[in-house]
Amino acid sequence: MSTLAQRPRAPFALVAALVLALLGLVMIATGVIVQTNTAAPDAGTPGGEPASAASATSEVVDGPASPFDDTNPTVARLDPELRGALREAATAAQLDGVEMVVNSGWRTPERQEQLLSDAISTYGSREAAARWVAPADKSSHVHGEAVDVGDLDAAIWLGDHGREFGLCQTYANERWHFEYRASAPRKGCPAAYPDPTYDPRLQ
Repeated sequence: MSTLAQRPRAPFALVAALVLALLGLVMIATGVIVQTNTAAPDAGTPGGEPASAASATSEVVDGPASPFDDTNPTVARLDPELRGALREAATAAQLDGVEMVVNSGWRTPERQEQLLSDAISTYGSREAAARWVAPADKSSHVHGEAVDVGDLDAAIWLGDHGREFGLCQTYANERWHFEYRASAPRKGCPAAYPDPTYDPRLQ
């Protein structure tokens, strides 16, 4: 038997075990670093909104969406009174066999400006476009104070019954556009403006 064959092999096994242990430690440390960087949630904005809602401001967040969909900012970021009234109306409409959806509610300023730009291209001038789309700094959608409902049956139903829930059609040329008026159940809805250019809030 040779001298090499008689040499103990324990040191080689020990070295191999140490190398494997070291590799394991490196992998664990790397995993901890990655987990720390990716799992830490954003606490949200100073206003208490979750980070997901804040980041949505750079996205298109229109519908169609269910009036009960709290995952879509176009519904979730509506004024609470408007959102509550809308949900009551949608529930009542469903009992009448009418399905109501939100085609557009809250919008980002960027989305509003894009809609205005599109309207200018469609109608040929800013003045003509103003009959349909308000600038972002004056839009009730940007403030979460307006909702466009669909489809046509739902808009007609809400036009007939909206006052019961405080929901009023704001513009005669936009039968889908509703805003909340707390006094409507008692006093009825105010007369709709012919179009947004007649609305003193937009002057």
